[in-house]
Amino acid sequence: MSQLPVPGRDTVYVWVGRGDGGRPIPAGRLLRRAGATLLGRAEAQIVVGHGPDGRPFVGASDDPRMELPVSVSRADRVVVVAARVAGPVGVDVERSRPLPALALARRWYAPAEAAWLAGRPAGGRAADFLRLWTAKEAVGKALGVGLRDGGLRRRMPVPAAAGAPRRAGTARPVGGGELRPVPGVAGLRVGHPPVGGGLVVAVAVVGAAAPPVEVVEVQVDGDGTVGAARRTGHVAAARSASTERTSLPVVVRGS
Repeated sequence: MSQLPVPGRDTVYVWVGRGDGGRPIPAGRLLRRAGATLLGRAEAQIVVGHGPDGRPFVGASDDPRMELPVSVSRADRVVVVAARVAGPVGVDVERSRPLPALALARRWYAPAEAAWLAGRPAGGRAADFLRLWTAKEAVGKALGVGLRDGGLRRRMPVPAAAGAPRRAGTARPVGGGELRPVPGVAGLRVGHPPVGGGLVVAVAVVGAAAPPVEVVEVQVDGDGTVGAARRTGHVAAARSASTERTSLPVVVRGS
């Protein structure tokens, strides 16, 4: 691959695979690519499977002690894989689309989040709803619990507002892409690295510090062949399961 892990630096790598055919993209191909890149093995030596809890597993065939923390999410013909050598990681993706954002938020989110969403510009509420939703999903995956036990009520750091102050030396609003602390939970961070293409992606990590996030785009052919990688973004922390499908509720009754 064109970008390699920096020795000794905790980094989250996010592979965004976009298909060019009508069939779903095989997540296993991207998981093998992640394993080969971060474990220093050939793709043929990478083992992909599922752990006892159903979470995706990536290891090396020649060293059973070697395991790479990974997370997977899908949206239409897009599959996103996040991997991090240093510890647990979670990822979630949704495609931007019109939604009854306020009705969904009032039913599923904490009251403070629903109130925040109600105060946002109407034209951006669906995107803001999806940023909160993907953050909750990613955090649940990083913790290994999903959305069980009130995960949708778990408060997230609200996304950066349009026109928010810019951090010196960057073109991003403060909080626009960096991994920020989850309120009330020590050592847990979440953020939204920009990926484009109408996608909302959230990445969550467990750990005291916020690692950088590297976003890598790959094209996946109809036969599942993964093309050459194209690095599309770097989010600097200081400056700025099974294959899991998201489960937005589609029917809201009452409020």
